[in-house]
Amino acid sequence: MKVKVNITNSQNKIKLPVGTKLLVRKACIATLVEESFNDNAEVDVTFVDDEQIREYNNNYRNIDKSTDVLSFPLGKDGVYDINPLTNNKMLGDIVISVEHAIAQGELYGHGIRREVGYLTVHSMLHLLGYDHVDEGIEKARMREKEEAILTKLGLAITKV
Repeated sequence: MKVKVNITNSQNKIKLPVGTKLLVRKACIATLVEESFNDNAEVDVTFVDDEQIREYNNNYRNIDKSTDVLSFPLGKDGVYDINPLTNNKMLGDIVISVEHAIAQGELYGHGIRREVGYLTVHSMLHLLGYDHVDEGIEKARMREKEEAILTKLGLAITKV
C-alpha cells in the first residue's frame, strides 16, 4: 500500500509546530493499516484558521460556526474514485482548524500534537465510512478505534 498525503497550510495566524505534517502522514497511514485498507490511496489535508473553517462549515453543512475538523469523503461503501494520474483511490479531504486544535489540546490537557493526531485519525475514519450521528454505539466504536490507533502512534492518553 502506498499512501499520498497532500498537506496544505492555508492559514498564517499560527506557525505549525515542527513535525506536524509528519504526524499527519503517520496518522493517515496508521488508520489505513488498522482498518486493513490495502489499496494505494491519497488524501488531502488542509490546515485553516477558525474563520476559514467557519466558512466551510456554513457552505457545506449550513452551520454558521467554526469547528475543529471537517471531513469530506469521496467514497461510499468502500467504492472510491481513482486518480487517473496516480491510480490511487481518492479518499477525500480533511480540513483542520489550527486554532481549535490548540484550544482543545489545552482544554483537554494533552497539547496540540495529540489533538492534531486525534483530529486526523477521527477524520480518516469518516473518510472510510464511519459515522457517529447517533452518539451511541457508532460513536463508541469510533472512539475505540481512535484510541487504538493513537496508542500505536505513541499518543495514548496517560492516566496518572
